[in-house]
Amino acid sequence: MEKIPQTILFLLLLVFTFVAAENSTAHRSGGADEFHVGVILDLGSLVGKISLASISLAVEDFYSVHPNHSTKLAIHIRDSMGSEVQAVSAAIDLRENYKVQALIGPQKSSEATFISKLASVIQVPVISFTATSPSLTYDSSPYFVRATLNDSVQVNSIASLVKAYGWREVVLLYDDTDYGRGILPHLIDALQHSDIYVPYRSGISLSATSEEIKQELYKLMAMQTRVFIVHMSSTRASLIFTMAKDAGMMSKGFVWIITNGLANIIDLLNPSVIEAMNGVIGIRFHVPKSQKLDTSFLIRWNKIYQRYNPNKLPLNKSITIVGLWAYDTVWALAQAAEKVGLSGNRNKRLQPHKNSTCLDSLAISINGAELLTEIVQNKFQGVSGTFDLTERQLQVSTLQIINVIGGTWRHIGFWTSKNGLSRHLNQNELEITGSSASMPNLNLVSWPGESIEIPRGWEFPTSGKKLRVGVTSSAYPEFISTSKDPVTNATRVSGLSIDIFENALKRLPFALSYEYQAFDIAGDSTSSRSYDDFIYQVYLQRYDIAVADITIIYNRSLYVDFTIPYTESGVGMIVPVKEKVNSNMWIFLKPLSQGMWFKSIIFIIYTRIAICLLEYLSGNRYLHGSFSLKQLGIQILKFFFIFEEKDMLEYFLSRVVHRVWKIVLLVLASSYTASLASILTVQQLSPTLTDIHELQKQGGYVGFHQGSYMEGLLVDIGFDRSKMRPYHTPDDFHVALSNGVENGGVDALVLDVPYIKLFLAKYCKRYTMVGPIYKSAGFAFALPKRSPLLAELSKAIINITGGDTIIQIEKKWIDQNSCQHDEEMDGSGAITFGGFRGLFLLTGFVTACSILVAFLMCHYKRQEESGHIQDADKGDGALKEVVVEEPQEVEIIDEPPKIT
Repeated sequence: MEKIPQTILFLLLLVFTFVAAENSTAHRSGGADEFHVGVILDLGSLVGKISLASISLAVEDFYSVHPNHSTKLAIHIRDSMGSEVQAVSAAIDLRENYKVQALIGPQKSSEATFISKLASVIQVPVISFTATSPSLTYDSSPYFVRATLNDSVQVNSIASLVKAYGWREVVLLYDDTDYGRGILPHLIDALQHSDIYVPYRSGISLSATSEEIKQELYKLMAMQTRVFIVHMSSTRASLIFTMAKDAGMMSKGFVWIITNGLANIIDLLNPSVIEAMNGVIGIRFHVPKSQKLDTSFLIRWNKIYQRYNPNKLPLNKSITIVGLWAYDTVWALAQAAEKVGLSGNRNKRLQPHKNSTCLDSLAISINGAELLTEIVQNKFQGVSGTFDLTERQLQVSTLQIINVIGGTWRHIGFWTSKNGLSRHLNQNELEITGSSASMPNLNLVSWPGESIEIPRGWEFPTSGKKLRVGVTSSAYPEFISTSKDPVTNATRVSGLSIDIFENALKRLPFALSYEYQAFDIAGDSTSSRSYDDFIYQVYLQRYDIAVADITIIYNRSLYVDFTIPYTESGVGMIVPVKEKVNSNMWIFLKPLSQGMWFKSIIFIIYTRIAICLLEYLSGNRYLHGSFSLKQLGIQILKFFFIFEEKDMLEYFLSRVVHRVWKIVLLVLASSYTASLASILTVQQLSPTLTDIHELQKQGGYVGFHQGSYMEGLLVDIGFDRSKMRPYHTPDDFHVALSNGVENGGVDALVLDVPYIKLFLAKYCKRYTMVGPIYKSAGFAFALPKRSPLLAELSKAIINITGGDTIIQIEKKWIDQNSCQHDEEMDGSGAITFGGFRGLFLLTGFVTACSILVAFLMCHYKRQEESGHIQDADKGDGALKEVVVEEPQEVEIIDEPPKIT
C-alpha cells in the first residue's frame, strides 16, 4: 500500500517537468497554436529511448522546415514502464488533463490493444510504430493506425527462405505473449503451404526461470529438427541465444532464423549477445539509401539521444528502422494537424449516467475522424523510405535477408512478394540472376559453427540413442529372415531387403547408428498379426523405420511415408498348366507371317520366270521357236514345272540363279520346320485360367499369403471370403495348387510379382504366371510421416537400383535360372520377311544381274550376226537365200512327239 503514493508522486513530478518544458517551448514558438499529442513509451527500454530521441528530433526538423505553420505539435510524454495498466492509465491522464488529439504509441501490442479500443470510443487516433501484432486490425480498432509492418507480412519470406534451402521441418520459439502468439497462425499457414512441417512449438513464458529455459533448450536439442525460427522480444531473445551457445546449440548443423522484430534492432543488442548469435540469419525491413538519411542526420540524432541519456555512450551505428519510423510518424501527424487546424481542439463530453466511472468523463474529439482521415491519406518519402499509411499500416516493398557474423551483420539477399528471393536489387525491381535449381539465389551464408556448408536441417539425437529398425520374417526368406542370437539375444537378419537397406545406409552422407528389433508375423501359424500391424508400429513411434518386403498401398500411406520402391511392381496370378492339343487345320501356316508367305510366293514366281527367260535367250532347244507372246507363255508354263531336271538348264547364268535360289529355299525350309515344331511343342502347355474375374464368376477358390494385403484386394474384386484360403509358405502354395479344389486346394494363387518369380524358380515345371493382373508400387521401407531421413534414404535407393549393385544383390538371393513359360501362342513369334530380307535381296540381285548380262550378250550376238549377213549379201546372193531360209528348218522343235 505504501508503493502507490510513491508512484503517484513520481508521475506528478514527471508531469510537472514536461509541462514546464512545454510551456517554455510554447513561449519560443512565436505564437503558433499548440496541437496536443500524447506519447506513451517504455522509457526504460532501448527502443523507448531511441524512439524518444527520434520524436524530439522530428519535431525540431519539421518546424525548422515549415516555420510558417499555424499549428505546432505539443508533445506530452508518458512512461508505460512496460506495464499494460500503466500505459492505459497514462492514456486516460493525457486525454483528461491535456486534451490530446492523438496518441503516439503505445510501444507493446498488448498495450495498444486496450488503448486502441478506448481511443475508438473517444475518437482519438492512435499511431503506433512498434505494435506489430496481426490481431490489431481496423475492424476491431477503427482509430488505430500502424506506422510499422504487420508481423504477418514477413511469413511468406520466411517460408521462401526455408524452402529455398530444402528444409522440411522447423521448430518455432516465441514469447508466450500477444506479440509472440499473434504471428503463429499466419506463419504456420505459410509454412504448410510450402510443404514445411512444424513438429513442435515452444512458447517461453515471461515468468520462466533460467533453469526452465535451459531445460526447454535441452528438449529441443534432443529432437531431430535443427531449424529454429525465433519470434521474441530483444530481452528474451538475448537470453535464449546466450544460453543456446552454452548448451552447444550454436554449433555446426543448427539453423537459427530471427523475425524482423529482432532483426530490425540487432545493432542495439549487447555485443556479447551478437557474438553468441554468430551464424543466425534474419528478416528485416530494407531501408533504401536517401539524401535525408545522411551523416548530419545521425550526428544530430546522437546529440538528442545523449541529451536524454547523458550516462549512455553515443550510438555509432544506425538508429534502427524503429527510430526512423518514429521520426516519420511525427512528420505525418504534424502535416495532418496543420490541415485539420485549431478545430481539432474542440471536444464534447460523454453523457454521464448513474454509477458512471472516470472513463465516462472523458471528452470525445469532435474532429477526430477528420484527423484520422488526414493521417491515413499521408504518403511521402521519409527517412525510412516510402511512408504510406493509406491502408492504415505501412506496406512492405522489400525485405532484406541478413547474416549475423563477427559481431555485426552482412547482407545476404532480398525478398519481395513478386519476385521472391534474390541476391541483388536495382532501382526498379529485383534483379533476378541465374542460379542453379538446387541452390538459393543468395549470397554465401556463414552458418553456426562458422560453417559454409548448408545444414541438412535435421540430425538424429546424439544422446546415444540408436535408430530403431523394425524387421519381420517373410514367408520368402530370400527377401528377409530373422533369428535370435543365442548368446547376445540380438536380432540377426539377412535377405535381399536387408542388403539393400544396409547398402543404402552406407551411401548416406552421414554416419547412422542403428539396431534391429524383431516383430513376429510369420513365425506363428496361428498369429493374426499382419504387415499392417507391423507398419502401424512405426506410426506408434515404436520403430524409427520398418524394413521388410512391404508393399506400398494407399491405406498404409495414411500412417507412414514410404521410400521409393526397390523392386518391380505388379500383382500376378499363379495357375497350373495343362496339355492342350491344337486342332487348327491351318496351323501349318502359322510359322510364316502373312507377309512372308506372300513375298515368298512372289519371289518364287519371279525366279521361275527369270530362269525361263534366261533359257529362252540362250536358245534352249525346248523353248526355241518362232517368237509370239502366246507361244512363249505356253512354253514357259511347260518349262515352269519341268526345269528342275538338271539337263533342261543349258545356260550357265540360269544355273547360277537356280542354285542361289535353292540356298534361299533351304534356309527358309529349315526355319519353317523349326518354328512349326516350336509352336506344336509350346501349345501343348497352357494355363488353366487366364482371367481372375472369370474365376470369381465361376465361384473358384483362390489362395493368398496370410497377413498380406491380398485378402482385402480379393474382397474388393468380389470374391466371397469362403472362397479365399490363406497360406504361409511356398510349400503350402505348391500343395494347395497340386491338390486342387477337390482335395481342399485352390484353383489359383494371387501374389506380388516378386513372390511369383521366386515361386516359379522352384516350381516352374507345373505352374505359370498370368498377369500382372493389377498394378502395385512394389516393395519399400516405411518411415514416420515427414521423416527427414526419407529423402536421403530414397536418394540412396535410387543410387542402388540404378547401378550394378542391385544386380549383384539379386544374383545373391534370387535364382536367375528360373523357368519361363510363354502364356499363349498368338502368332507374334511367326517368321517375318524382315529377318530374311538379306537372302531375298541376294537372290533378287543375282537374278537381275543375270538377266541383264543375258540381254547384253544376246544384243551383242545379234549385232554380230547382222554384220555377217550384210557381208554375205555383198559377196554371194545364194548364201543370202540359204541364211534367210534357215529358221524354217528349225520349226520341228515344236512337234509334240519329240518333246514327249
